[in-house]
Amino acid sequence: MILLVLENKLHLTNPADLARAEECISKQNAVELFETGHLDELNPGTVEALAEIHRCLFSEIYAFAGKIRTVNLAKGNFRFAPVLYLEAALTAIEAMPQSTFDEIIEKYVEMNVAHPFREGNGRSTRIWLDSILKKKLHQVVDWSRVDKSDYLMAMERSPVKDLEIKVLLHKALTEQINDRQVYMKGIDASYHYEGYQIFRTEELAKK
Repeated sequence: MILLVLENKLHLTNPADLARAEECISKQNAVELFETGHLDELNPGTVEALAEIHRCLFSEIYAFAGKIRTVNLAKGNFRFAPVLYLEAALTAIEAMPQSTFDEIIEKYVEMNVAHPFREGNGRSTRIWLDSILKKKLHQVVDWSRVDKSDYLMAMERSPVKDLEIKVLLHKALTEQINDRQVYMKGIDASYHYEGYQIFRTEELAKK
């Protein structure tokens, strides 16, 4: 089986090398997003905010960072929003209400179905979700308290029934919205869901 490697600015052709570099660089960029306060400057819940988060994380790695994908994506038997309808889907998602916890999670689930980027959707969208929760409810998810298997199963079922992901994330809410450790551990957990677990964000932040 031949593993395809996305074209990247680092000119890496080995999947393991690219994964390692992507984790290291994008986690460092995630730290910068938090520590500079740039994350709090974005308009939460907008496509523009999500694209900026994605750009900040991955611009040193991929030319498509922050840009809406132009190819169709699938994961297993599930197909994300077709390119033909993606722009309309994103416009509709942005217009969804985000005043309550349930509304915010419903918006998050729809954005996951849209999967607007070629790569890095989950990691970017979880930061985007927290930015909405922080602004609207003065809470964020403590992702370190969300089990990987439970989360992935709940997200897989969420397009049909979102109750499971709502219950799971509601249990992990915290009012420590500006806590550095909550954020750092949250980034580590978020990356762990996607199989990235070589570097600890806290250690990278010291470099």
